[in-house]
Amino acid sequence: MTSLHDHTALELHQMLQRGDVSPVELTEHYLSRVERLNPEVGAFATVTPEAALERARHVAAEVPKTAPLWGLPLADKDLHLRAGVPTRFGSRVFTDFVPDASDELVQAVDAAGAVSLGKSQTPEFGLPSYTEGVGTIPTRNPWNLALGAGGSSGGAAAAVASGMLPFAPGSDGGGSIRIPAASCGLVGVKPSRGRVPAGSGLTSLAGLGVAGPLARTVADAALLLDGLIAPSGYPAAHRFALRAAGDDGPFLGAAIRGEGRFQLGVMTDSPWDDAYDIAIAPEARAALDVAIEALERLGHGMEAMAPAPEPGYSEAFRTIWQAGAATIPVDGEPEALLEPLTQWLLARGRALPARQLAEALAWLTGFEERVIRRFASYDAVLTPALALTPRPVGWYDPDDGEHNFAQQVQFTPFTSFVNVSGLPAITVPVSETANGVPMGVQLIGRPGGEATLFAIAAQLERRVGRSRRHPELW
Repeated sequence: MTSLHDHTALELHQMLQRGDVSPVELTEHYLSRVERLNPEVGAFATVTPEAALERARHVAAEVPKTAPLWGLPLADKDLHLRAGVPTRFGSRVFTDFVPDASDELVQAVDAAGAVSLGKSQTPEFGLPSYTEGVGTIPTRNPWNLALGAGGSSGGAAAAVASGMLPFAPGSDGGGSIRIPAASCGLVGVKPSRGRVPAGSGLTSLAGLGVAGPLARTVADAALLLDGLIAPSGYPAAHRFALRAAGDDGPFLGAAIRGEGRFQLGVMTDSPWDDAYDIAIAPEARAALDVAIEALERLGHGMEAMAPAPEPGYSEAFRTIWQAGAATIPVDGEPEALLEPLTQWLLARGRALPARQLAEALAWLTGFEERVIRRFASYDAVLTPALALTPRPVGWYDPDDGEHNFAQQVQFTPFTSFVNVSGLPAITVPVSETANGVPMGVQLIGRPGGEATLFAIAAQLERRVGRSRRHPELW
């Protein structure tokens, strides 16, 4: 017998619109899933059942059904403030912090009619690409609980992959949506810089961090992205004159239709290659080959891209990553409560000369131009989503910052440069390892090219047929 969590988010949206299920019934169902599965998976940092049911009743009675995410459950990443709910940023320093006001992304999902069940787990301040901390239980991969869920939107990915949520918003400053999505067999979307008004990247250092969706299907990801972009309906209410190129959306139609034939480049080099020993694992290469064969059979043009070395990338990106940590609002004695990696980043970031930061920002601006020029002849570029299989819990070095950074780069060398260049990207699961853990690929679009990415990803999803597969604990 089919349960509510077996349905896609789009199917649930249609059921809500028809009145086949109410926001309260749907919220109760997912809260029961969270109660049963979260102790094992560690996807939620905080669960707010009373507030969620009160919100569901309010949505049912007061919010117009035309709201794009009407009655659909999700969770706020624990980097985003929700008034009256603990926001810990994955840190022991903020154990007792309860904000008085909600931030813009939380306001956006509320305006879109969604129902928050609580806060999804994140590593400390969202800095690493795995979700394991000293003060919290690790977030585990629902497909294999000995493995991590990735990060920094690891809690969101684990919640969706285990059926505790139909979809979830995340944030991505170097791969933080796409890494956990690929680790947990989900679709993850990093939108163009300037695309999502409440998470545009325009206010973040180097324009890296943007908000986007994690979902089980391409259409579900598009549904949530449309809600994030235009919570009150299109046209979107942009806050800045600068915004993403191309049409604002909606993107759900492109994801449902999945039409068109396109010219794709295939990229297996990364800008980290000069500084680190980057090796693509056989499982990651096999996933790429599955995608190439599927896309060729669908009639797309495919062309292998020649390597384009970028020997300055590692130093410039490291500088920005460390500089971003310098602004963490922790000083004095509380610094001792920070994770060792965070302490290392904080010290490095606050010791950076202004000249080094300025030079790194200038270098990365030039890099953005070179990447866009390199990709200009393709409608999209295909890469592995991850270079390695999802990493075991406890694999990352908790004490040596340099070694930890190298491990993260070797795991996911294909994500951060997309943030630097401001381009849209989507990850799609296409295969699995011998042990049944999903593996995916990444498609990178032109500036403002989300509609094309959704069209290609939808075709690939139909061809490989993985969207209805679930982990054993489902």
